[in-house]
Amino acid sequence: ERVAINVDDFRIPDNGGNQPIDEPIIEQGPDAYFSSLPIKRIAQTLHESGIPCQVSNSAGTFVCNHLFYGVQHYLRDKSIRHGFVHIPLLPEQATDGNHPSMSLDMIVAGLKLVAQVVIDHESDVVVSGGQIC
Repeated sequence: ERVAINVDDFRIPDNGGNQPIDEPIIEQGPDAYFSSLPIKRIAQTLHESGIPCQVSNSAGTFVCNHLFYGVQHYLRDKSIRHGFVHIPLLPEQATDGNHPSMSLDMIVAGLKLVAQVVIDHESDVVVSGGQIC
């Protein structure tokens, strides 16, 4: 994920039954935080290894964004690189056919590559990663 925004706007309740609508995650927090990870380099490395992925420019406004924003807010003044990687469902979880899935072995291999890229590279690659709506 490239950016987390300071808003919770849940279309459905979370597992705890909470459903905030248009509420800030952190009162008086900045509007957004950007990942400090080399996200395009990560995507490039995963593609080169045969692992499907894409750069996402928004973590949405549900639980993933809430977590991503909260972690980035906590780490904002620390010298720790931070970001968020969405993991697809396992095939047995994607029973309705409407959600992408990936084998556990491929997920683990992908996460190892992500960690290695973050360890090995401070900077990102300059390649197009934009999307047209």
